[in-house]
Amino acid sequence: MQYIKIAQTDEIKDGEKKKITLDNKVLLLANVKGTYYAIDNKCPHMGGSLFDGNLDGYNIVCPKHGSVFDVRTGKAVKGGKIIFIKVQANDTQAYPVKIEGTDILVGLE
Repeated sequence: MQYIKIAQTDEIKDGEKKKITLDNKVLLLANVKGTYYAIDNKCPHMGGSLFDGNLDGYNIVCPKHGSVFDVRTGKAVKGGKIIFIKVQANDTQAYPVKIEGTDILVGLE
């Protein structure tokens, strides 16, 4: 696994998120209680940008259909709805994050 610098710790305050573009990947980086988490930014259902959703503690809500994902694991916490139809939620990809000094690094294979 290769770790790549994606941000500095002072760029994202507690409770904030940032969209990170790396070559062919777009990640969502979130700071929750001083710990940083990275997941795919694209919702696995309708392709919505999770960055545009609401970060509520460890949960990020898809702005397109309301599915909820845990930023720590990428696991779907709750399915959403399209019009009146409930949607089963699939998990999104989570990535390991480590801090070196003030650098935030994400692990990619």
